[in-house]
Amino acid sequence: MQNRRVLLKSRPTGVAQAENFSLDTAPVPAIADGEMLVRNHFLSVEPAMRGWIADAANYSAPVPLGSVMRALCAGTVIESRAPGFSPGDPVTGWFGWQDYATVAPSAVVRKIAEADLPLSASLGILGINGATAHTALSMIGQPKQGETVVVSTAAGAVGSAAGQIANIHGCRTIGITSSAAKQRLCVEQFGYEAAIDYRREDVDARLAELCPDGIDIYYDNTAGAISDAVMRHLALRSRVIVCGTAAIQNWVDWPLGPRVERHLLVRRARMEGFVIFDHMDRYEDAVAQLAAWIREGRLTYLEDILDGIEACPDALAGLYRGENFGKRLIRLV
Repeated sequence: MQNRRVLLKSRPTGVAQAENFSLDTAPVPAIADGEMLVRNHFLSVEPAMRGWIADAANYSAPVPLGSVMRALCAGTVIESRAPGFSPGDPVTGWFGWQDYATVAPSAVVRKIAEADLPLSASLGILGINGATAHTALSMIGQPKQGETVVVSTAAGAVGSAAGQIANIHGCRTIGITSSAAKQRLCVEQFGYEAAIDYRREDVDARLAELCPDGIDIYYDNTAGAISDAVMRHLALRSRVIVCGTAAIQNWVDWPLGPRVERHLLVRRARMEGFVIFDHMDRYEDAVAQLAAWIREGRLTYLEDILDGIEACPDALAGLYRGENFGKRLIRLV
């Protein structure tokens, strides 16, 4: 049996392009005792992949050149010599951009229990994106009814979930996004009170108009000029959740910009970074709550699905070009 794979060919400068990856075919390795063979159905595309393949310091070791691109995937166990796993089990885990993965149980993030919901959701709203939105908002944001919450990349997989969860907690939500179409999506589908198109509008002026009493929680997925504008509108004892840095193209040279310390001091604000992998003990509870909200009709999501493993090499670059509406996935079967 042959296995199509996407390999990391070279390290990018900035955002990875298609030429940084290569496609190949190799035999599927036989499983040993304690291992299982997983057939991937969906491959995830994450903004964080940019950091995973960079030479610059990150929260995880760089993907080695010539190896299968690191990725979370959803699939089905088709053969198992691992205790606790049987053929037919739906699973998500670190299976990589490939058709098949021979892995130990340590590569599995979870067995999928939500049989009534689409398998693809386990990589987005019921995966690290939804769990990140829920856990970061509850741990760092600590939303209270009536507070104002601003979310950057508000129509993305994490941002759209964060905005809706803030609404569930009784907050008023303002989204920042990249196009008129995504503005409409934020308001009409994800329940934001208003949305700002940072490419066409003055973010600072719009925030002053929409948040006259300040911003209580800022869910930051971008850094850069967008976040610089938000900082000027923080409310007293506000909380800033740093979840992504999508606006910064290159971290090799330390990027310089406006200083935030005075804003944090005067507003007695708190700013904290968040990586979901530090909080996997909360993962199952987060997924259970998110699934319940989906079933109740209180939480919705969009998926941007590309077909075929051949779509992988350009998928990350497309994400940073803003092509996707919702969670970007690659469908294999």
